[in-house]
Amino acid sequence: QVRLVKSGGGLVQPGGSLRLSCAASGNIFSIYAMGWYRQAPGKQRELVATITSDGSTNYTDSVKGRFIISRDNAKNTVYLQMNSLKPEDTAVYYCHADRVTTDIHMILEVWGQGTLVTVSS
Repeated sequence: QVRLVKSGGGLVQPGGSLRLSCAASGNIFSIYAMGWYRQAPGKQRELVATITSDGSTNYTDSVKGRFIISRDNAKNTVYLQMNSLKPEDTAVYYCHADRVTTDIHMILEVWGQGTLVTVSS
């Protein structure tokens, strides 16, 4: 069984920074991509950023230049450094793993529990 355990999140003032982390646990051989999605109140879940095992990254336009996604393959952990936060970044952030290969099979996707990020003065 593969689980994604997140840490970070909380309340921050506009212009501030937060760091999210998410560690995958289980008998994992590899994970193709890891990333973060978010869902604001009344809106659909959207992709924030992803990173593949070889380091290729993808960001949604609204966070480019402010957020940085990184990954430690040895620890199966993904990080999201969020800088210059805006009130519109307020949302529940979800960790995601794409194509997780374990000792038994490949799991197409795994979702972590969400963590609330609130940007407010």
